[in-house]
Amino acid sequence: MAESENPPVETEIAELQAAESGGLGKRLAYYSRKSGPGWLQGAITLGGGSLAGALYLGVIMGYHMMWLQPFAMILGVIMLSAISYVVLTTGERPFGLVKKHVSPVLAWAWLIATMMANIIWCLPQFALGTAALTQNLIPGMPKFAAASLLLLAGGTVVWFYNSGSKGIKVFELVLKVMVGIVVLSFFGVVIALTTQGQLDWGQIFGGFIPDLSLLSKPAPTLLPAIEATGANSEFWTEKVSNLQRDKIITAFATAVGINMTFLLPYSMLRKGWGKAHRGLGIFDLAIGLIVPFVLATGCVVIAAASQFHATSDDVLQMVADEKGGKAVKSYSKIIGGLNSNLHADVVDPLKEAVKAAEQSGDKVKLEEASGVLSDKMWELQAASAEGDRKIAAMLAERDNADLALTLEPIAGAWAQKVFGVGVLGMAISTIIILMLINGFATCEAVGADPRSYVFRVGSLIPAVGFVGPFVWAAAAPALATPTSVLGGAMLPIAYLTFLLLMNSKMLGADKPKGGKAILLNILMAVATVIAGFASAWGLYNKGLPGKIGLGILAVLLVAGVAGFVAKQRQS
Repeated sequence: MAESENPPVETEIAELQAAESGGLGKRLAYYSRKSGPGWLQGAITLGGGSLAGALYLGVIMGYHMMWLQPFAMILGVIMLSAISYVVLTTGERPFGLVKKHVSPVLAWAWLIATMMANIIWCLPQFALGTAALTQNLIPGMPKFAAASLLLLAGGTVVWFYNSGSKGIKVFELVLKVMVGIVVLSFFGVVIALTTQGQLDWGQIFGGFIPDLSLLSKPAPTLLPAIEATGANSEFWTEKVSNLQRDKIITAFATAVGINMTFLLPYSMLRKGWGKAHRGLGIFDLAIGLIVPFVLATGCVVIAAASQFHATSDDVLQMVADEKGGKAVKSYSKIIGGLNSNLHADVVDPLKEAVKAAEQSGDKVKLEEASGVLSDKMWELQAASAEGDRKIAAMLAERDNADLALTLEPIAGAWAQKVFGVGVLGMAISTIIILMLINGFATCEAVGADPRSYVFRVGSLIPAVGFVGPFVWAAAAPALATPTSVLGGAMLPIAYLTFLLLMNSKMLGADKPKGGKAILLNILMAVATVIAGFASAWGLYNKGLPGKIGLGILAVLLVAGVAGFVAKQRQS
């Protein structure tokens, strides 16, 4: 039986059956009132990763990849619908289902990757929310106070979730409101841009038509700038193609994360849903996940593309004014890559001197060598050709503060506040859901009931993200890479697991048959293959950690299929 805290379940099932027999309008009205788990999915996917992925996609690709994130989300919803079908049919928690019917190795890898992702990715969410409060909404607010406010808000809402059926309703209402705020904030910015005549809707709608050639070559709007670099055009062609690949992978991967696949089944069971709720479950995913995600990320891509794509003046002006910021650091790194390539005979010995000083532990020599290298790189940067400087500035990464600043002349001073509200909503809602997922995962890890105190203890573990505003910039290289590698490798494995479960004998008479089974398997296989390709494509270019991730992917793939075949034979 499903784990219910929403009695009487029989009454709800009767209402559901009455709504489904009363016509489409009555059914949709009832579904809308009863939706919930899908909005939890929407709350986690609309986080800092989605914001960064959409923003950078707009910066480097313009409107050309408007189709990418909706496509990735549709694939994710196909697989989430599959696991929800299995769980609502059996009434059993998915961790146990995977251990029993597929592979214990896959089950534990899924759980460990989920918990790692929850803990690590809470750090940037706290950093993002703190920045929104201290930069956009309440300039001058102390970081500690802002981070404390985020922690209090997240902890309070999660505490409500474990206080019974009324707590769950309050929790879901809060999440729906927050997701709505995020969508309306970014939607408002696009409306302002439209009224000011800043958007070409013909190009925007054209971006929803996939152009797969852009997976391996620069966007056509960047080609004139690349050609203007003359002899260096080959370098820039490769550089742009590599950056586009990374941004495409980021945008694709942030649509559905490994921890999202863990959350959905538990939130459905917690509401007391069962077989009768399978249609409601699919509707819930569509209205709570697809619609907010597509609207919010689409608006961010549009805003970023309209302000930053194929433009260089803003970054070059900041460089001329000797201002800091993410865009200038990104620009310096990009143009530095070119100069290191062109002037290797000068730069390489200086880099070796810095490396030798690091190994010797001599801080004085290290400071001297680093200073000489920095001076030389700035000298080369200043002497770079105009074409090289322009394309490097076009590729520089901007953040939400940069975007809000550029929108001020168009949308007025409220742009900072609107963007701040949207970004804050993204951060808080994601923190809440990461804590919630970790509570469920902790209970599974120790075999505890999700209604016990273990849930609340587990949900507080990601609260270490409180230190994010103070350490994330330094910790990101050490923490983000292994977590991304493991999470990226596990997503297609999770998809494969759901595909295998949908074809398991344990579903009995509820196992899809005939044409329906063929269609479902084709859709799930396509989603799994594309997720696997995207994961492998991204991991392959990440050096040794990426190669390790590919190894994990291969081992888990073999273990999963072998375990599933063996268990099917046993049954």
